[in-house]
Amino acid sequence: MFRRIVIGLALALVLGLGGFAAFAWRPSIAPIARPAASDFSADLVARGAVLASGGYCATCHTTRGGKPLAGGRAMVTAFGTLYSTNITPDPETGIGNWSEEAFRRAMHDGVARDGSHLFPAFPYDHFTKLSDADVHALYAWLMTRPAVAAPARSNALPFPLGIRALQAGWKLLFFKPGRFAPDPAHDAAWNRGAYLAEALGHCGACHTPRNGLGAEKRDAAYAGASIDNWVAPPLTGANPAPVPWTSDELAAYLGTGISRFHGTAAGPMAPVVHEGLAKLSPEDLKAVVRYVASLGGGDARAAEAAPVIAKALVADRSSLGPLADADARLYTAACASCHYNAGTQPNPLRPDLALNSAVSLSDPTNLIRVILYGISAKDGAPAIVMPGFSGFSDADVARICAHLRRTRTSLPPWSDLEKSVARIRAEGRGDY
Repeated sequence: MFRRIVIGLALALVLGLGGFAAFAWRPSIAPIARPAASDFSADLVARGAVLASGGYCATCHTTRGGKPLAGGRAMVTAFGTLYSTNITPDPETGIGNWSEEAFRRAMHDGVARDGSHLFPAFPYDHFTKLSDADVHALYAWLMTRPAVAAPARSNALPFPLGIRALQAGWKLLFFKPGRFAPDPAHDAAWNRGAYLAEALGHCGACHTPRNGLGAEKRDAAYAGASIDNWVAPPLTGANPAPVPWTSDELAAYLGTGISRFHGTAAGPMAPVVHEGLAKLSPEDLKAVVRYVASLGGGDARAAEAAPVIAKALVADRSSLGPLADADARLYTAACASCHYNAGTQPNPLRPDLALNSAVSLSDPTNLIRVILYGISAKDGAPAIVMPGFSGFSDADVARICAHLRRTRTSLPPWSDLEKSVARIRAEGRGDY
């Protein structure tokens, strides 16, 4: 009897594995000769360039100091480190021998030309919503880029997480393929913004928290999440910024990277603005603002801004600690000469830290990162640099953070700040 049970279990296991293998299998698509650049019209390639910028293709597929689109950028996840791939038209190490059919399947279904499943670090769960026309334009642009020979780096995933066939099970649970469907409850401009944000820009990939298996929590869309060792804040009404994100502030921030009240784009958000959204047409950028503004409802709360701003400016002009306060002295010596506003409105090039979003988040990561590593002229306001203070001790950086939290907000203090600074210092600057 025992022998029969063992044989039965073994047979069930074999049948189960065989069934899953059959379920996970996808056919390969035959390679082709690299298309000639003349196969694509200049208008189509130009349109693809704008779409590629809006989808941040180069941001993810280019490592610091590397050739554009040649891959190799590290993406640290809870499951291990993945490396982006070479998407130049090199036939050997890139996608030069991919047909448009193969490219479309990767974008819409998350399957490579050879039939292997792609890891969802490539956001095909968003790109599946792209129209065939936009995928066609993206393909034309990529196939006309300079080819770069750059072999793929091996992902650092523990067994069995590196088995690509297992992604078929992930897709069964969490992936819903299909093109973007306009919401009839909203007008064309809102739906255009939703398409650009949800499909092309894949905003939820950063701003939506994920479950234990790495899938976005659809019931917590845009509720904020940790990404690339930074915090992507909520885009909903749960955003803790003291001044509401109105349409005007979103238009300024998403269009230029500078907000009078919330600070400048930094970390992963900097290339989103400067290399992505800035390339969209004014109409498309306006549509994105329209959609994002609707998520947070900031326009309805615009009247809340004036008293908050007035209070912040009073605090800026006041001594927020006696000279005997060592934390106040440290802040005054290191920060106050730049972060000081004496006028009736904050100067966007001298961010008022009582209004700055990083000071109001429940997690101090963004503030610590900016203090340690600064903001370059490329990422922040044009020709304006915030120097990094990595030469400060962990204790001193923690003291500045604690001082700002205590004197610029009425929020609970952050805990274990010195340990957080040490951890973030150990993580390094990264590619941002």
